[in-house]
Amino acid sequence: MRLFKSGTMNIALFWRFFASYFLLILTPVVAASVFTYSFVVRIIENDASKLSNSTMRNFSDRTDALFSSLMTGMIHTLGSANLASLLAAADGAPENPHHTELLHALMEQLGKLESGELVSSAFLYAADRDLVVDYRTHTGKKMYFTHYYPLDRADQPAFFSHFTGKKMMVFTKPHTVHQKPLFSDNVLSSRSHISALMSYPFNTSVPDAYLAVNIDRDRLRELIRIRENWVTGTAIVDRSGRIVSQAGNAALAASAWPETIRSNAEGTLVRSGNGQALTFMKSRFHDDWYYVSLIDLQTLLKPARLIRTISAVFLGFVFILGSFVSYYLSRKLYSPIREIRTGLQSHRRADEPKTRERNDFDVIKRFSSLIISENKELAQLVSGMVPIVKEHFITQLLLGGYRDRLSIACYAKEIDFPYEPEAQRTVLCIELQYRSPMQERLPETSRTFLMAELKEKIRKLLPVSVWLCQTEPGLLACVVHHDGPGPFGPKEAAVLIQSILPQPYYKAAIGIGKTAHAIEELHKSYLHARTMLRYKGLHPEVEICSEEQAPDVDVPWDSFLSVHEVNLIFNRVKQRDFDGLLQSVGELLDAGMRRNANAFQVKCLCSDVLNTWIRAAGADRGDFGISVYAAMFDRLERCATWDEIRQCFRDIHAMLFRKEEPDARSVQLADILAHIRNHYGEELSIERYAEQMGMSVGHFSRVFKEEVGEKYVEYIARVRLSEAKRLLLDTDMKIDEIAERVGYWGRSSFIRVFRRYEGITPAQYRSAYRA
Repeated sequence: MRLFKSGTMNIALFWRFFASYFLLILTPVVAASVFTYSFVVRIIENDASKLSNSTMRNFSDRTDALFSSLMTGMIHTLGSANLASLLAAADGAPENPHHTELLHALMEQLGKLESGELVSSAFLYAADRDLVVDYRTHTGKKMYFTHYYPLDRADQPAFFSHFTGKKMMVFTKPHTVHQKPLFSDNVLSSRSHISALMSYPFNTSVPDAYLAVNIDRDRLRELIRIRENWVTGTAIVDRSGRIVSQAGNAALAASAWPETIRSNAEGTLVRSGNGQALTFMKSRFHDDWYYVSLIDLQTLLKPARLIRTISAVFLGFVFILGSFVSYYLSRKLYSPIREIRTGLQSHRRADEPKTRERNDFDVIKRFSSLIISENKELAQLVSGMVPIVKEHFITQLLLGGYRDRLSIACYAKEIDFPYEPEAQRTVLCIELQYRSPMQERLPETSRTFLMAELKEKIRKLLPVSVWLCQTEPGLLACVVHHDGPGPFGPKEAAVLIQSILPQPYYKAAIGIGKTAHAIEELHKSYLHARTMLRYKGLHPEVEICSEEQAPDVDVPWDSFLSVHEVNLIFNRVKQRDFDGLLQSVGELLDAGMRRNANAFQVKCLCSDVLNTWIRAAGADRGDFGISVYAAMFDRLERCATWDEIRQCFRDIHAMLFRKEEPDARSVQLADILAHIRNHYGEELSIERYAEQMGMSVGHFSRVFKEEVGEKYVEYIARVRLSEAKRLLLDTDMKIDEIAERVGYWGRSSFIRVFRRYEGITPAQYRSAYRA
């Protein structure tokens, strides 16, 4: 059989293609195969080691997070359980109601702690009293460890030896706990536990109590399992070689573990023969713990062996394929050009006039012109984004995203950003803190326009080159270029900017950073300028904060209440001397003004005062939720002047310590109902009215139903639909316009609510009742 038919192709052309194929394809394939054998396999092995290292890091971070969460829960339980009062009440009569209430509160806290992933049980062990408390019961020590938590006799001495001295997340050795019916010696089953101990008070060597959290070793074993087919086992091992927990099919030889730590670096694959290896990571949670994984190298390095085999097979296949490819290319020499023409013509636009091209070259030429035209349009679109990209580049410079000169030069070249590597530049941080009355009324769009307007004013005002970018909401960074100690420097620039900053919307402050002499040092100047803003005051004028002013304004000021002052607040609340509370805050603020304390110091003290107020008023203001208290701290943080802080405390004082008249709630509800009737077309948030009445959302809903006789959402729907029916009958407004007028977001939601209450659609209602 002849391979080439007469006239189908030229033999010389075939050999030319085959020679080109040999040089361009077959030779690189041979070189690639050799390279694979010598280098690529080694790279794969290194990648496998990195994969193992990454998996171990994720495993160690996840396990550390579990134990850190457990530690946080234990600290929270001990810190919030009021143990001092509980142990003091335990010395009194057992029927003491206060003692019972504290016990139940502690049992509830222990129940929450037991809901964690690792915790099987938890109990509080009183050091000097015969008392043990868990979420189910409270009893004497002998009764508890005999019937409720029956330890194996061999484990008892080592277990009870831990209940001495200061303990902060100390783990016991594994011990066995039997499960048996209450007041019976019949053992049903046994489980192995590890206990984590923490003493209270935290910083004393003679604690009053110990919190023991029992970790189920079966759960821990399941949680530390790495579910990768090349990991045969995982374990938590301490420095001495003791295995805390182990999971998987392979077992770890603990005897050789200390030598393994000393001889190898963390994250290294340590080969142990028989195609096995191990790797370990040090725990960031426990200094003596290491996380170990046993690895099947045959499974992990399977891709390397597969590549060797495929490379050899592929080399032979490509060699044989060469002749067939050459034959095909010689016959299809002109085929790509025809395919290009067919493809381009199939994408002809509908509005494009039909033309008759003489050959394929004319088609390709015409479509090339079209691509060039579309590319110009795309270039115009990209040019409009250049200022945004350049501002982002400056932001990354200031935030420390680019810190070496080479990377800065590469990125600047990509976006065509001209700059001098060596020049004197100083960063000014302009902080715009919106005043409390404007914070909620000023939308985000208006703030964006204000910031854009400020940038334009600064560019026109300063006689030198500047870079501007917004690094954070409300924080504008201005990089001033200056050439040494000339007539115009950063201080002069700050004074000029100060003249255009006064606004009724915000209170501004300018922080002056240190001068940077190289482009890669700009982030240091920015950080210094941010630090200078810490020394801003609470006066309404625009302030300039520089390093020369910092020692003068950092006046001695106690930013936290003393124990005596805290007790004085609690006593005044008990005596209902609410006016005295507000007066004492005014005295503190007056003292701060006299000492010229900065905003950071004053707000720290005010936050401490507000926290003490909330704790003192907690019993009387049980209807407040966490969101209400968070809103109080948020408003305090937004205060920009002394007057705003005073007004903030007056408003909070009125909420926390107001003396309501018998009909005050009815008056407030009447005002809310009137507001709903007058503003039915606006967004009527239940959270707003709940905060206005000083209640949580749930409490406000119940009060509204009791006073008005119907639910909040039903009342609003009734008011809106009443106005909607009037507009349907008395006007020619469209359904969409009526829906927007009465406060609905769209036509569909309005029709759905109208049908639910009236039984018909708005259009049917208009047709049926309109004269």
